[in-house]
Amino acid sequence: MALFNNHLGNRAARYTRNTIIVVLLLLFALATLFPIYFMIMSSFGDPVEAGAISYSIWPSKFSFESYKFFFNFSEYSYRWLLNSLIVATVVMVSNVIFATMAGYAFGKINFKGRNVLFAVLLAAMMIPYQVTQVPLYILIVNIFEIQNTYQALIMPSLVTVYNIFLAKQFMSSIPKEILESAKVEGASQFKILTKIIMPLSKTVMAVMAILTFMENWNTFFWPFLVTNTMDMQTIQVGLKNFRFANTTFFAPMMAGATISAVPMFILFFSLQRYFLEGVTVGAVKG
Repeated sequence: MALFNNHLGNRAARYTRNTIIVVLLLLFALATLFPIYFMIMSSFGDPVEAGAISYSIWPSKFSFESYKFFFNFSEYSYRWLLNSLIVATVVMVSNVIFATMAGYAFGKINFKGRNVLFAVLLAAMMIPYQVTQVPLYILIVNIFEIQNTYQALIMPSLVTVYNIFLAKQFMSSIPKEILESAKVEGASQFKILTKIIMPLSKTVMAVMAILTFMENWNTFFWPFLVTNTMDMQTIQVGLKNFRFANTTFFAPMMAGATISAVPMFILFFSLQRYFLEGVTVGAVKG
């Protein structure tokens, strides 16, 4: 508050400060939204090669031909969307289930080596994602030989350390007295988890579900590595098929990107309350 107290009685200084803040926020919002705006506007252009397209922030005419071109381009155009939906949904469900169970174990069950194991998991979070891709690729392709399958797309993301950390931090804030009362009544650990912990953890479970679905819907690098036929590609990987050695069908690619972004727009605007809670829920201390 000390930063603002000096200006509380000075209307001109307060007005100037607020004006500067609003202008900076508007510039930041424009810089953030412009790529989305350009993607949507470009998707209404004619399906011509990138070299022949005239780039502008407002198209000379609006056409849905690029959307038709996207779906007619390949017999697998719909399959790309279906693959993304299957992978993102399965990974989302598995993360919510396993991370909730692990979070309960780390947060509410005392067992030997708990702190050490949790520290190891936290250390794993510090390893860059790109570093693990080579050994993971060798496991999936050379050892398990399950490349180009749903298993290869799903198994590496069945549960993430971040979701375990998120669940553990939230569940640590649940009063121990509630669990002790349930134990006195003869409730098992499984019953405590399903009847007490999970109903009280709906918020963090919703946050995990939303963030996990978004991450796996938008991921490109791993599906690109482990798929080698068009029928197993996800929508993000499928979009690269519109780019060839000497040309790119820019507008249809933007149409596909717009279609792939629609679920994210719906998810964000309908559940934005959980997004805001997800920013701070991991900071809850028991």
